[in-house]
Amino acid sequence: MIQWHDFEQVEIKTGTIVRAEIFEGARKPAIKVWIDLGSDGIKKSSAQIVKHYTPENLLGKQVVCVTNFSPKQIGNFISEVLVTGFTDDKGDVVLCVPDKPVPNGSRLH
Repeated sequence: MIQWHDFEQVEIKTGTIVRAEIFEGARKPAIKVWIDLGSDGIKKSSAQIVKHYTPENLLGKQVVCVTNFSPKQIGNFISEVLVTGFTDDKGDVVLCVPDKPVPNGSRLH
């Protein structure tokens, strides 16, 4: 079990995908995304979501991200946030998204 204080330290925010492209050369199939997080600016991430998504159908989609992890080098790309999702019955990632539109940068409560 974690304490409430532990949960409060994780910044989980919404953002809108403004750019997406196939991550050429990635060891596992992935898509590079650029996410508008409001006052936090535009941040990059690499997401292994190619079974359910294409770069084209990600544009404009709001997603839920962990924004306060340290940046991570993935090949020749720096991932600045973690895009969240759940695995389906085949082990493929389905994005975690808000039920209704909310302002970019809104924090999870």
